[in-house]
Amino acid sequence: MSLETRHAAKRFRRKTTGYAACLLPFEADGSIARGAFEAAVARTTEAGLGCAVNMDTGYANYLTATERSEILGLTQGVIAGRRDFVAGVFVEGLEGDLVDLYRRQMDEIVSYGGTPILFQTTRFHAWAPAEIVDLYAKVCEGHESVFGFELGRMFAPNGMIYDEETIRGLMTIPALKGIKHSSLDRGKELRRLEIRDEVRPGFMIFTGNDLGIDMTEYGSDYLLGLAAFCPEKFALRDTYWQEGDERYAELTDALQYLGNVGFRAPVPAYKHSCAVFQHLLGRIPTSEPHRLCPRRPDWEAGIMQDCAKRLGYDV
Repeated sequence: MSLETRHAAKRFRRKTTGYAACLLPFEADGSIARGAFEAAVARTTEAGLGCAVNMDTGYANYLTATERSEILGLTQGVIAGRRDFVAGVFVEGLEGDLVDLYRRQMDEIVSYGGTPILFQTTRFHAWAPAEIVDLYAKVCEGHESVFGFELGRMFAPNGMIYDEETIRGLMTIPALKGIKHSSLDRGKELRRLEIRDEVRPGFMIFTGNDLGIDMTEYGSDYLLGLAAFCPEKFALRDTYWQEGDERYAELTDALQYLGNVGFRAPVPAYKHSCAVFQHLLGRIPTSEPHRLCPRRPDWEAGIMQDCAKRLGYDV
């Protein structure tokens, strides 16, 4: 795609649908900071964004089934039916029939009022496109709304970026309403949007590109870990875009600076960066990530403070 073609693809004043993948915070003793998590869900919802829980930012790969269920309950209690929320279905490392494994977690999420989003499993890595599409069709059968998730391996080893044959097949599944795309590759995501417009215009592509948050300008919606840092700023950015307000550019630049710093290598350590940022704002009791999460250096607070100041926070 040429630069001229790419520029022409921008969709000015489009209303964007955004979800923040909520961070799971911790107390000094390593226990879940439940009150701070509930406050984050409330803050995100009140800003106008949807909450995505039990995602990578919520340490879905480290939580027990009991802990994930507790998070669903806390989320449901705060949102209280005011709007939808999304919750991850994580089956990696579990033994048994994949359809059953997925559907059991999906049914639980729906019982709490959430929309399931399906994490991939390393079992998919050796499968043909038709096998993956057939699996999704079976697990989605009977559900009203499900989201898919293609995750680059820089985030997690169980992830994979699907080929176009697989993507086209997934778009034919009625209950699958959209997919989160986390390749960090603008070209791949723009091609996803082209395929979407050709095959199923109502299908949602949620950008997971924390290094290219302006993908929303081209027709992507978003489900971002970066939005968990400051959901109210993302909501304001979306309003500026929809209204054609020139302040959009400056705010997007500041948010992208935060994304470039927070999502530097090793990428999974962005969750520690998020905890440091949130702690600087006084929103969580400690800057500690999950004990199994890769950590940032001791000077992280200094650079996160600079990011916060650029966004207008008094820290």
